[in-house]
Amino acid sequence: MAHVILGLLMIAPQTFYDLIKGFEASVALFYSASSGSIKRALDTLLARGFIEVASIETGGRGRKVYRVTDAGREEFRAWMTGEPTGPDLEKTALSRLYFLGLVEPGERAPVLHRIVARIETDLAAFSALDKLLDTLDVPREQRDIAAHQRATLDYGMASLRFMLDWFRDHLERYESPGPLTRADAPPGVSDRRARR
Repeated sequence: MAHVILGLLMIAPQTFYDLIKGFEASVALFYSASSGSIKRALDTLLARGFIEVASIETGGRGRKVYRVTDAGREEFRAWMTGEPTGPDLEKTALSRLYFLGLVEPGERAPVLHRIVARIETDLAAFSALDKLLDTLDVPREQRDIAAHQRATLDYGMASLRFMLDWFRDHLERYESPGPLTRADAPPGVSDRRARR
């Protein structure tokens, strides 16, 4: 979550209240967070020197406006350009996709390639498990349970295949000559690339 907050603050300095609204309005599509978890992440980022208080709003509440420091920018860049890790692949991939426009143009395709490689790795592991399950002799009394567990695995594999196809298509379009516009983008892709 800290890196998502850094990304939001890289777009513009914001108050704690602004960040909560930002999560609700956009980031919640792939990353949900409570106000308490956002506050804890802000405190950690402050303590590590990745953000600072830019100003305090005048008025009754005196809200603090946070901005990213140079160290925070470097941390964000290292996260964006590093290997996509973590158990929730969808959250990991979409977080980087959402903020891809914040890294240098030459760094964007490698980020997408790393996401594709991670999806391929996870799909290969699921496929290996699927093949292993084909070899098991499930006791009759557990077959109903096993059928639904297998359906869950099938769903996971189908999700990964969709994600892989989508990211490969997006990467191909990104690397092809000419700007990517909303008209020729895969579903859900904005025209941000046209402005890079």
